[in-house]
Amino acid sequence: MSTKERRLRERAEREQRFLDKAQELIQRDGLLSLQMSRIAEECQYAIGTLYQHFASKEDLLVALATRNCLNRVDLFERAARWPGPSRERMVCIALADLMVIRAQPEHFRLAQFVWTDVIWGAASPETRRCSLAASAPLGALIDGIVEDALAAGDLPPGLGLSPQALTLGPWTLCLGMHTLTHTEGLLEAHALGDPYRLLMKHLHCLLNGYGWQPLFDPSDDAALDALNARLCREVFGTQCPNACRPLSACMAPVSTSSEVSPHD
Repeated sequence: MSTKERRLRERAEREQRFLDKAQELIQRDGLLSLQMSRIAEECQYAIGTLYQHFASKEDLLVALATRNCLNRVDLFERAARWPGPSRERMVCIALADLMVIRAQPEHFRLAQFVWTDVIWGAASPETRRCSLAASAPLGALIDGIVEDALAAGDLPPGLGLSPQALTLGPWTLCLGMHTLTHTEGLLEAHALGDPYRLLMKHLHCLLNGYGWQPLFDPSDDAALDALNARLCREVFGTQCPNACRPLSACMAPVSTSSEVSPHD
């Protein structure tokens, strides 16, 4: 290994160490308490070294959220490449997203914060470009399901939506439900039951609206449970995250109570 290659490897390892420590501090102290000086100190590096990797805290947070997003690639690939009906593959994308959210709710909270103008708008153009480029393959996997559905006749022609435009529907539906669920006390007041069970019902209503075959009756609870259980078993080799405890128990809180500025 050449000196240049060794230095590049050491730099990459150091960068991952900084991101690991940032994730640890967020989980321990809360998102808005994160400080660049603390990250450098606990990694035993000068703060100038940290800034050689990330020009600002905003850049670091975008990089961390991007890394968390890419950790979902395996689940999305399993869903997209499963040799089943295209509609069921799209349902699997939502189930994969749900698995990640339930296992690591703090990742969604970080993403919520990062996509605000306070963070995303303050991050460098290069960091934003790298983040979008890194997540593009995930979008391509999901768009590919729509393209397969159109080719197979599962979706009717003439919808007037490109694959990228059509997948915005399921994406915004899932994102909206995650946002509502993570807003403490908001949904509990309406006694709606498991919000993610409700999400799957809405998803099938949306897919039915597209005319995505085969149509599915979202009011049939037994059929919905059976479908989710089968897909989780066949595609992901795990039990389906179906019935949910009360929201306060399902979603581990991540403190954001500090008054510290996000700019550190």
